Amino acid sequence: MSRTRTALLAALALVAGAAGTAVAAVPDDVGAKAVPCTVDYKVQNQWSTGFTAAVTITNNSAAKSSWALKWSYAGNQQVTSGWNSRITQSGTSVTAANETYNGALGTGGSVSFGFQASYSGSNALPATFTLDGVTCNVDDGGSGPGPGPGTPGTRVDNPYADAKVYVNPEWSANAAAEPGGSRISNQPTGVWLDRTAAIAGTGGKMGLRAHLDEALRQKGSGELVVQLVIYNLPGRDCSALASNGELGPTEIDKYKTQYIDPIKTILGDPKYASLRIVTTVEIDSLPNLVTNTGSRPTAVPQCDVMKANGNYVKGVGYALNKLGDVANVYNYVDAGHHGWLGWDDNFAPSAAIMKEAATAEGATVNDVHGFITNTANYSALKENNFTINDTVAGKSVRESKWVDWNRYVDELSFAQAFRNQLVSAGFNSNIGMLIDTSRNGWGGTARPTGPGATTSVDTYVDGGRYDRRFNTGNWCNQSGAGLGERPKAAPAAGIDAYVWMKPPGESDGASSVIPNDEGKGFDRMCDPTYTGNARNNFNMSGALANAPLSGHWFSAQFQELMRNAYPAL
Repeated sequence: MSRTRTALLAALALVAGAAGTAVAAVPDDVGAKAVPCTVDYKVQNQWSTGFTAAVTITNNSAAKSSWALKWSYAGNQQVTSGWNSRITQSGTSVTAANETYNGALGTGGSVSFGFQASYSGSNALPATFTLDGVTCNVDDGGSGPGPGPGTPGTRVDNPYADAKVYVNPEWSANAAAEPGGSRISNQPTGVWLDRTAAIAGTGGKMGLRAHLDEALRQKGSGELVVQLVIYNLPGRDCSALASNGELGPTEIDKYKTQYIDPIKTILGDPKYASLRIVTTVEIDSLPNLVTNTGSRPTAVPQCDVMKANGNYVKGVGYALNKLGDVANVYNYVDAGHHGWLGWDDNFAPSAAIMKEAATAEGATVNDVHGFITNTANYSALKENNFTINDTVAGKSVRESKWVDWNRYVDELSFAQAFRNQLVSAGFNSNIGMLIDTSRNGWGGTARPTGPGATTSVDTYVDGGRYDRRFNTGNWCNQSGAGLGERPKAAPAAGIDAYVWMKPPGESDGASSVIPNDEGKGFDRMCDPTYTGNARNNFNMSGALANAPLSGHWFSAQFQELMRNAYPAL
């Protein structure tokens, strides 16, 4: 540890005296280029049950249009009021975000705010401050050699840029064991933490630390992204029994203390500070509160329960707040897909509820690096044989049975448009999008080579569309699907990366009842004989037969995905 860091940590360990002033500030000899931000935290007045404090932030990094400072107390300090910032507190964690009038913070610029708080016993200074996820008052090494294991890397706009992505050795082994699987077994895929036991590892599988240790080995001297799926909300996936989880609708405290908190502890280990950790935060959750509640024909009673108790919003907010405290974590919130949210009555309301969650439980929009669409879904990336603006036989493409008045016909156009909607809803203008292309290739011999016949708008669309599902609401082990675009960084405007967040070959759900201890139910949408419901407009499910439980290896599906890959293998 350098002399300046040692001096700094000693300074941060000061305890405020009964009447004196305590300061946590960066030493003078730490250069501005090496320290991304500094925090001057002064206890101005203190009495037996309370104190007032003044805080000044200096930004030594790129100019900001909004900011959020976070710290945690070691004692029972509780903020009771504040000025020149919007202060929220969850347990010992405090977040101070800008007011509407002081969000601009230029390079070298400073902003100050203050607050009053209560306490009993000792009033120790906070040990660590983070500004928009970056640790302040710590020398980041300036422009010296690239980071090694345990050395914090510089936070970047697109974590996938100029970086390798972690190859999960467990998935890679499953893929390589399949005939022809070695062609893709070196592709990076997401690591799913879909129950509490997955953190430590269960059933002989690697736990989170084991994956991160292997990621350090794969990293070498360059940059490496690790992709994690945070997926264990109480009452998870209220509209699909196949992906129900272990926590009941009211078990939000277990979610916080037994799931999110342990994950944060591991991710925050300095040993892993050089990794770029991308999290996909809670798929199949927030959009359900818009599309599958109330008087809608698609409503599900369990989704009404989750909307009423607020535990989806609270859980996502808590996850963003806690994981956002780790400087090398990049949170991407799940944003459904075009065949779910592309309609006018779903589009803007879904962005609004995502903003609500991103500002709940101490989280701020600065805890959100971006959003991911099409996670574990099958929506075609780009339909080239028709557009939403086409008219055939006097009818708009929007009037076709397939499009059914949706505003979008493919995932790329939806992701780019939804990004703009999220910015309008209050998210930062530099958010990036990810698109899961693991299973949306729709290649093979059945892939159309041009537009359909212009006899009617339906023959035109159905004859030309790549996506061959019966309905865009079909989501379970879809027949005819293929591997999509291989993972790549910055493939299109506003898109941080195409990713394989869902590992190809892992089932979406069992096609019949299978007793299990994983909390996974049987959903008829995974039954190939099922004739549908309001959520897929009463179409056949399109699911493959003989599928195992969700997350379990499904060899027949893996082989079909390779056969129908586009681009072809």
